[in-house]
Amino acid sequence: MRLAFVALTLLLTACSGIALTPHKIEIRQGNWVTPEMRERLQIGMTRLQVQAVLGTPMISDPFHAARWDYAYRLEQEGVLKEKSRLTVYFDGESLVKIDDSAAASGAPVAEAK
Repeated sequence: MRLAFVALTLLLTACSGIALTPHKIEIRQGNWVTPEMRERLQIGMTRLQVQAVLGTPMISDPFHAARWDYAYRLEQEGVLKEKSRLTVYFDGESLVKIDDSAAASGAPVAEAK
């Protein structure tokens, strides 16, 4: 019995150099808006048409009913890998402005004239 305990102790101390870390899962939060979805948006679309293209907005603020926010985050192993935000503005039922965080990378920002 004592020999088995000593052997087990030696085996465990031999493994002490191995760092065990918890598994961190991939976390996707929000509305993922693809470039194809962005291209389908057009000024003058109705709220229902915008919702058909982009889906239900992640953030629909009752204090700013004319604004819908589509936010997205991707974390892998605890590190933020991707983040985007698309905000659409309405005047009544018509889309009048599209504010896209991807515009900083060269995508156009559309606005009604």
